[in-house]
Amino acid sequence: MDSGHHNSAPAPAYVPSVKLLAWTLVTGALLVTGALHDGQPPQPSASQAFSSPPAPTVGHTARAAGSAVQPLRPSPPLRLRIPVIGVDAPLTELDLDAAGALQPPPADNPGLAGWYGGGTSPGSVGTAVTAGHVDLPTGEPGVFYGLGSVTKGDTVEIDRADRRTAVFTVDAVEVYDKERFPSDKVYGSSARPELRVITCGGGYTKSDGYQGNVVVYATLTAVR
Repeated sequence: MDSGHHNSAPAPAYVPSVKLLAWTLVTGALLVTGALHDGQPPQPSASQAFSSPPAPTVGHTARAAGSAVQPLRPSPPLRLRIPVIGVDAPLTELDLDAAGALQPPPADNPGLAGWYGGGTSPGSVGTAVTAGHVDLPTGEPGVFYGLGSVTKGDTVEIDRADRRTAVFTVDAVEVYDKERFPSDKVYGSSARPELRVITCGGGYTKSDGYQGNVVVYATLTAVR
């Protein structure tokens, strides 16, 4: 994320206290650590946002919207792929520290992404959270440098320990200022299998780093 501000982070996706998780992400601390910038990563256009607020889901056996796919049983994710931007990254489990903050993926491995192990595993019912650096203090692009160029209809694939691949279709890509981050919308529970992919974004200053976060919203539409 950015500039070395290490604050709180995402809490479990299955409880209302996900606001803890949200706060760390919006400060920028989780996804990059203060890069040397000559340019800026791509940012999502307004056309990639939800045209209206996402509809709430009910029940625990709901199928993914627009698909006959059934939710998967919990299983740890191993790799995350976003073909449209060339991402094919191993996933490491992220935990909360003693202060309740989500620990970021190691900053010395730009190709590594993370998932919040205390919440939903991708493909199971609920909101699974993945995150990664947009860039590093050296200026090297991080695993999610191109996340802002993802568009509606693109796919995100998660290989799981049970040898199943959960395929998610992007519903929207939005960018939020850290002061107005919609934690309930991003981290709120769902009765269908959903995925969030998050990195830093928005404006950037050398003194404060990134001013917000790029969030990809996706829903399970296939299983291989």
